[in-house]
Amino acid sequence: MPSYTVTVATGSQWFAGTDDYIYLSLVGSAGCSEKHLLDKPFYNDFERGAVDSYDVTVDEELGEIQLVKIEKRKYWLHDDWYLKYITLKTPYGDYIEFPCYRWITGEGEIVLRDGRAKLACDDQIHILKQHRRKELETRQKQYRWMEWNPGFPLSIDAKCHKDLPRDIQFDSEKGVDFVLNYSRAMENLFINRFMHMFQSSWSDFADFEKIFVKISNTISERVMNHWQEDLMFGYQFLNGCNPVLIRRCTKLPKKLPVTTEMVECSLERQLTLQQEVKQGNIFIVDFELLDGIDANKTDPCTLQFLAAPICLLYKNLANKIVPIAIQLNQIPGDENPIFLPSDAKYDWLLAKIWVRSSDFHVHQTITHLLRTHLVSEVFGIALYRQLPAVHPIFKLLVAHVRFTIAINTKAREQLICEYGLFDKANATGGGGHVQMVQRAMQDLTYTSLCFPEAIKARGMDSAEDIPNYFYRDDGLLVWEAIKTFTAEVVGIYYESDQVVAEDQELQDFVNDVYVYGMRGKKTSGFPKSIKTREKLSEYLTVVIFTASAQHAAVNFGQYDWCSWIPNAPPTMRAPPPTAKGVVTIEQIVDTLPDRGRSCWHLGAVWALSQFQENELFLGMYPEEHFIEKPVKEAMARFRKNLDTIVSVIAERNKKKKLPYYYLSPDRIPNSVAI
Repeated sequence: MPSYTVTVATGSQWFAGTDDYIYLSLVGSAGCSEKHLLDKPFYNDFERGAVDSYDVTVDEELGEIQLVKIEKRKYWLHDDWYLKYITLKTPYGDYIEFPCYRWITGEGEIVLRDGRAKLACDDQIHILKQHRRKELETRQKQYRWMEWNPGFPLSIDAKCHKDLPRDIQFDSEKGVDFVLNYSRAMENLFINRFMHMFQSSWSDFADFEKIFVKISNTISERVMNHWQEDLMFGYQFLNGCNPVLIRRCTKLPKKLPVTTEMVECSLERQLTLQQEVKQGNIFIVDFELLDGIDANKTDPCTLQFLAAPICLLYKNLANKIVPIAIQLNQIPGDENPIFLPSDAKYDWLLAKIWVRSSDFHVHQTITHLLRTHLVSEVFGIALYRQLPAVHPIFKLLVAHVRFTIAINTKAREQLICEYGLFDKANATGGGGHVQMVQRAMQDLTYTSLCFPEAIKARGMDSAEDIPNYFYRDDGLLVWEAIKTFTAEVVGIYYESDQVVAEDQELQDFVNDVYVYGMRGKKTSGFPKSIKTREKLSEYLTVVIFTASAQHAAVNFGQYDWCSWIPNAPPTMRAPPPTAKGVVTIEQIVDTLPDRGRSCWHLGAVWALSQFQENELFLGMYPEEHFIEKPVKEAMARFRKNLDTIVSVIAERNKKKKLPYYYLSPDRIPNSVAI
């Protein structure tokens, strides 16, 4: 009688083990086995982190093993089980791997195929085609699209974290409780005594130090010491946590009537402003998106205000970017003066603070929330709905959507919902953030997610012309490493462009993203289908880069750049000045956030800047969904390329007072999970 050795690996996360009864059946080309109870006498099977082996004897020859069926039946209470993989040793000495990496809940069962990645066209056997179809039918019932707000990318149909399919939930929901984490952050920072002091102003800039944690030689301390300087202000548009807005100015906008006479004391080349524009030395950041957005009115005791500034910047002879003119609203006029570095000290400082506050709002809601979190969720939902676990693209991308749907669901539950935490400290809370996303959807295009194209579109691509733009330099290195890797994987499984075009599951995935994520907008430029291997490689690079590198670049520097409140005020408590020569230090301090809002803001940027426990960084694939040697070799080359980039960045940073490390691959998590 043929005998098989079955090895079963249980996950090592909390509560992964089970005491339930586990049954196994084998399905082969020549027949099916009986159901076998996997149980050893006087032994605690399927403990967390365990790898257990069992001998399974069958009555007759089964032929080539095609499927393994696992059933879980209640022992005492329902006890969920996380199955990593099963390995089968056949009577002929062959080993077959069956990756799983899923939870089995309730009186559940799971049917596994062996780990070889297969396109639909590779499956000729009826039972395998049927398995593929059933898996997608089940998933499409579990992963449903929902409109959270009109005009938003569609998201998962779940009101709260516990409504999600178990496979995409966090291992411990407590770890991602925003209320708990923000409160804990305020305790860790020793600022919780201020957290209820709303409407209570700080006495001066130095007073903000009461909630500022000084950690020697960090970026945040350097920001505190230099935030008022024009060089620090300009540098942040290149390498702060929102380095995506600055663009080369090719023509001065009519709505900003700035003249050479106004700014000539800032120009260093003895040229007119128009000549400086022609030479490519003028840059612009326009916060037009904020024009007309409703300010937060959730606290009747505190009026809050927004502006929509336009900031003109100049590349000086030292190749540094500095501000030379700021207009605080979009329509020019007597009550909307253009502030200049030659103005009174506090006039110019308050104008810069307004720009920094506006930058904070666009960063949080558009650069961070919309363009990394919500976009990555769209890719994740489409992936689960349209690609079976055996598909090579599912195997490639699943690590890059890990916990993304869960973190976004938690955010909708606690953070960006009505009366959520976002309303506590932010001037765009109370609905303004929703209006911003609805507007920004018009500019969310496929090419704007292609990193090299996005840099080029802003005229920021020349490293010789614009040195020290480390976000660009490091981002291009990581983009190329990812693209090389995805091209290798595509080459392994798609032997021609025709195979790509005929892969219906892939086309359904791409179409789901376009129809539901981008709401079917042709202007988004998102493809409805993909016809070539090259375009598929680019698309996969967009998915991985957005979830990993782009999110890391705009998320993990938040404490560095935003913890010194005057450098990134989350709200302003007085309207923008309408005249010059009237601003005082007292007026600035009364405009900045009060003590309570400052504390909630600080708790938020601290919590958001922390890596997850057991974080998985770019290039790490501990879940072995792929078993084939060529892909494993491609992964090894990918990791080697990433290690080289780590070394290049570390070497450059040795010489920098302000190191830039957000795009060092050893600091880039695989997915959006915080």
